[in-house]
Amino acid sequence: MLSDEQLAAFRVELERQLEALAAQDAATAESRRPVELDQQSTGRLTRMDALQQQAMAKAAEQRRRAAAGRIRAALQRLDDDAYGDCVRCGEEIPIARLRLDPATAVCVPCLESDDG
Repeated sequence: MLSDEQLAAFRVELERQLEALAAQDAATAESRRPVELDQQSTGRLTRMDALQQQAMAKAAEQRRRAAAGRIRAALQRLDDDAYGDCVRCGEEIPIARLRLDPATAVCVPCLESDDG
């Protein structure tokens, strides 16, 4: 069972991670804008490179949004007094696992049962 101090520390870390993701999203907004396809100002290879960079930026944005969703779900579990319990089996998730990934929602046995 996690102490109130441990739960508070996990909340702080989760909120810090959420803020960092929001800052990264804001910092990379320009790279996700539509690519200008004006042949007079840029060559074909430059446009292809810009399209590839845009696609990579959008993929990174999707990963950040998924991570933010996991973090928000963990914060909700904290609010619901369910943080630290596996959402599948209900067993307690070891604190070492939570320290590695405070947003984790499942214990290792449940995670491994998905892989097998």
